[in-house]
Amino acid sequence: MSLIDPTILSASELAERIAILRDNIRQITEQAASQSGAADEERNADRLAQQSDELDVLLKEQEQRLSK
Repeated sequence: MSLIDPTILSASELAERIAILRDNIRQITEQAASQSGAADEERNADRLAQQSDELDVLLKEQEQRLSK
């Protein structure tokens, strides 16, 4: 898993990483819609879960910074 410590990112790096993750999630979702097969579905589900977990961590960090 490639979770990074969000506290070490600048505000612009944090926003950029959030945008990248959102785009990755969109792409994975599109790929899942066009593929079939249990192996593809499982791989896409794993990728989607990892990207979503990382996005959640970064969004929480961004929210904390904005509320200060």
